[in-house]
Amino acid sequence: MREKIVAQPELNWNPPILKITQEYFDKYDRISELLDENPKILDLVHGDLELLAEMIEGEGRSHYASDTVLRLCVCQMIEGLSLRQTTIRVDTCDTLRRFIRIDSGSMMDYSTFCRLRNAITPETWQRINQTLAEYAVAQDAITPQALRLDTTAVETNIHWPTDSSLLVDVFGAVKRDLDKARELGVLPLKGRRFHLGAARKIGLRIIRKGGRKGVAVAELKPLYKRLIRLVEDILSTAGTIAECLQSRANSSGGVSDRLAARLIEFQLLGIQVVSQSRRRVLKGESVPNDEKLFSVFEPHTELLKRGKAGKPIEFGHMIQIQQVKEKFITDYGVYDRKPVEPKLLTAALDSHRSLFGVEASCLAADKGYFEQDTLDKLEERIDTVSIAKKGKRTPEQLEREHDPVFRHAQRFRAGVEGTISYLKRMLGLSRCFSKGWEHFQATVGASIFTHNLLILSRC
Repeated sequence: MREKIVAQPELNWNPPILKITQEYFDKYDRISELLDENPKILDLVHGDLELLAEMIEGEGRSHYASDTVLRLCVCQMIEGLSLRQTTIRVDTCDTLRRFIRIDSGSMMDYSTFCRLRNAITPETWQRINQTLAEYAVAQDAITPQALRLDTTAVETNIHWPTDSSLLVDVFGAVKRDLDKARELGVLPLKGRRFHLGAARKIGLRIIRKGGRKGVAVAELKPLYKRLIRLVEDILSTAGTIAECLQSRANSSGGVSDRLAARLIEFQLLGIQVVSQSRRRVLKGESVPNDEKLFSVFEPHTELLKRGKAGKPIEFGHMIQIQQVKEKFITDYGVYDRKPVEPKLLTAALDSHRSLFGVEASCLAADKGYFEQDTLDKLEERIDTVSIAKKGKRTPEQLEREHDPVFRHAQRFRAGVEGTISYLKRMLGLSRCFSKGWEHFQATVGASIFTHNLLILSRC
């Protein structure tokens, strides 16, 4: 049975002396108090970690209390470090050890931390943030009068996708799993060799030749045909080996079953990559973005065109945050496909009313949220709707946007840009290094939870 909390800390014999150090660790003390004042949050985390313990036979070194795991997640976000760097930093800092409540005990290794952190689901992080928001309302730390919204892109951890690089990625991923199957003694692989260096060499030739001025696509087609043949050959073998592994899964435990599932997954992704490469390069078709795969390791990634001067194209997902004037993020959304922003307004207002019990008197958002029909409906229920119109305006619209109340609300709206900047620069939402769609959502939830803890710690 996993412990929920280690309630008795050791005495602090080495308190910080420098003022700046005291201020830094006072922040952790205040966050610790906030977590203790919200036992429902710990209950949610403990539920997920208990499910993990039931799925794994023998917890091994993962005997750490649920409270320690939650605090370590918060510590990682505040420090802005990787899993490995976080465990090293905490292990060598007495104050951080006290914060996560291991004191003089043994520190978990980063692989254990990764497994425990990933056990906390996106739905749990959503409920955790909701619980903290309800606590903030009960403490009168936040007010309902004004609400501002904005969306931003969070990038996934992928390289720039090209047809040749995706083909090489497929070859390398499948070869890695076939090598593991060879170690298990799968007979059809005896005597078979797959040369990753050959595929990489062809991919490099495509990049170098394609980068020269005046080189037509037709000149690259022979190289692409060779690379596609190599990939198709290894994908065909992957299907055969997956069948062999499935037939022997009962005798070798879960290793063969997991390896077979991974081979089938990469085979399906590889078929899609080969198909889009044939269509784009060999047949000269224009493949819609919705039908493209941008990474075989993060297949959920979406191509985003937001019209930003510095980044006309991004690869990741859109998120929305809604914030009150105290800078507390009361709700958020993570979208697998880029949403139509005006359609998000009603749900945001309903969420706000559900939290506070009253309607917001001021709603502010940028031009992307403008839609005349939606605006007319919102103005029936809200005193001030500050959403400017894109493009040419009528005299009535100009008069509305030059109203002092409207302009004041727009200045309030601009504050959300600072929050987005802080989330990206300090709390890891510039690029998400977590693997998979579920963990992508969980990382966004953990970042917003940490942001809200920091806001409340300053009250």
